[in-house]
Amino acid sequence: MYAIIRSGGKQFRAEPGQTLRIPTVQAEAGATITFDEVLLADTGDGVQLGAPTVAGASVTAEVIREVKGEKLIVFKWKKRKNYRRKTGHRQKYTEVRIAEIRVG
Repeated sequence: MYAIIRSGGKQFRAEPGQTLRIPTVQAEAGATITFDEVLLADTGDGVQLGAPTVAGASVTAEVIREVKGEKLIVFKWKKRKNYRRKTGHRQKYTEVRIAEIRVG
């Protein structure tokens, strides 16, 4: 059993017991969150495809922790103009463990 969910403008394949790294969600560690935007659900006996979402379907997950991704280096320069800028960026993510998939 699996489901395709949308969170933070991105799509993820979720299975019970799986750990996902999704864009930052405002929730404390140990809290339970529900994803209502289920785009596709496979129950084993058939696939339900939403238009755009599956009616009555939801995925519940437990927040594990907040993490940061790898550092990306941004370097700008212009030749012969003595212009150089170096900055870094680390994207914040939320790790969640999928607990249950409900299909209505």
